[in-house]
Amino acid sequence: MDEKLKQYRESINNIDAALVFMLAERFKVTQAVGEYKAKNSLPPADGAREQEQIARLRQLASDANLDPEFSEKFLRFIIDEVIRHHERIREESD
Repeated sequence: MDEKLKQYRESINNIDAALVFMLAERFKVTQAVGEYKAKNSLPPADGAREQEQIARLRQLASDANLDPEFSEKFLRFIIDEVIRHHERIREESD
C-alpha cells in the first residue's frame, strides 16, 4: 500500500476511535438524564431542546465547512436513539 494512503487511513482510524469514545461518553450522560427525567416525571422528549440543538449543530457545521444537512441527520439519529432509551428507562421505573 502507498505510504501516503496508509497515513490517511491511520488518521481516519484514529478519528473513528475518538468518535466512538465521544459517543459512548455522550450516551453515559444522556442515560443519567433519562434516569433523572424518569425520577422527576419529566417527558422522555423535549421538542424545544431538540430544535435548539439541531439549530446549534447546523450552525457549528456551517462554521466548520461541514454540510448542515448531514449534521442534522446525524444529530437526529442520535436524538431518536436517546429518546428511545429515555422511554425504556421510564417504562422500567413505572
